[in-house]
Amino acid sequence: MIAQQAGPEGEDAVPALVRRQRMAELIGGRGFVRVTELSTLFGVSEVTVRSDLAALDHGEEIRRVHGGAVPMEARDRESSFEESLTASAQDKQAIGRLAASLVSSGQSILLDVGTTTLAVAQALRERTDLEDLVIITNGLHIALELESEIPRFTVIVTGGALRPLQHSLVQPLARTVLDQVHADVAILGCNGVDVVHGVTNVNLPEAEVKQLMVAAAERVIVVADASKLGQVSLGTIASLDRVDLVLTSETADPALVAELSAAGVEILTA
Repeated sequence: MIAQQAGPEGEDAVPALVRRQRMAELIGGRGFVRVTELSTLFGVSEVTVRSDLAALDHGEEIRRVHGGAVPMEARDRESSFEESLTASAQDKQAIGRLAASLVSSGQSILLDVGTTTLAVAQALRERTDLEDLVIITNGLHIALELESEIPRFTVIVTGGALRPLQHSLVQPLARTVLDQVHADVAILGCNGVDVVHGVTNVNLPEAEVKQLMVAAAERVIVVADASKLGQVSLGTIASLDRVDLVLTSETADPALVAELSAAGVEILTA
């Protein structure tokens, strides 16, 4: 057990074991909780919170991720945004650069929530030759990533309820914006791309917003690292005949790439 850190906040007022148990319960109920939030809630320093989380992680009660903690991995559990950031990070960056290279000045883009689409946003920001882009997103991280590019880019955030696990905006209200636009391209993330079941996502509310983006776009590009090919998740986003292009990583299984290509899907590897 990691020793309790003493500090000026009166951190010994609640026994460490009790505080850690309460932290574990909160993380289990919320899905993702930040270190800073736990520090405020429990009246202890961030150093103490990290010590507590290390002990809980060691005891396999929670899992530490960038900036906070999530419940221990369970089968088919949706990963938090912070967990996904570290998974296949280099592949996602390469896919992001490839997607950004397909964008032209003056276009309107629907940019979905996710860590791969965040890589697209970062690559768009780095393309200093682009002008007059209109980017509509339901991802708060993406909106903040692009904020520095205003007025070079126009950034529009959909309305909706906030999902803390992905920092995304979902129904209600997202339809209010998406039903009123027709974008040049939608760039979407997903949890699975399969020949039979098409493009799918683990979370139903987010899958619904992705469906609205597909309906509102002239062209649909799916960004999916190698781990997503051949996978099927709960919520349907689109059938493959509605997808114009799939961008994946060079580590993708050649057999899966060939299978999707044979089904008529255009695939580019980054």
